[in-house]
Amino acid sequence: MRHSLTRTATLTATALLLAAAPVVQASAAPTAAPRPTLSAKATVKSIAAWHQFRVYGSSGHMRAGTRVTLQQLQRKHWVSLPIHMNTTRTGAYNLRVELGLRGANKIRIVGGGAVSPTVSVTIR
Repeated sequence: MRHSLTRTATLTATALLLAAAPVVQASAAPTAAPRPTLSAKATVKSIAAWHQFRVYGSSGHMRAGTRVTLQQLQRKHWVSLPIHMNTTRTGAYNLRVELGLRGANKIRIVGGGAVSPTVSVTIR
């Protein structure tokens, strides 16, 4: 008899604690982190082969110091060129570029999980 009274008292105490506990509502949907972005512009539209020009832009929603790399479209494949730098603390970058592949060249910047829009430069 004593055992059943103790068990009943424990169950009653547990029920009172559960009834007094605040109700926590789940949020409707967690907010997704913003996607990293890159912009890109070239200082020229057309230039002679192996002459220097600059590709510059800014990054958004990524850490300062993120490495960005120049890519060139070659035979339907994007090839990373040995031209890279880390973004500044404001997210900006400025690359010196020399290309020798004559004709219309498509280039872009990649880094930090982002890809910039394509920029066209004609090499004469």
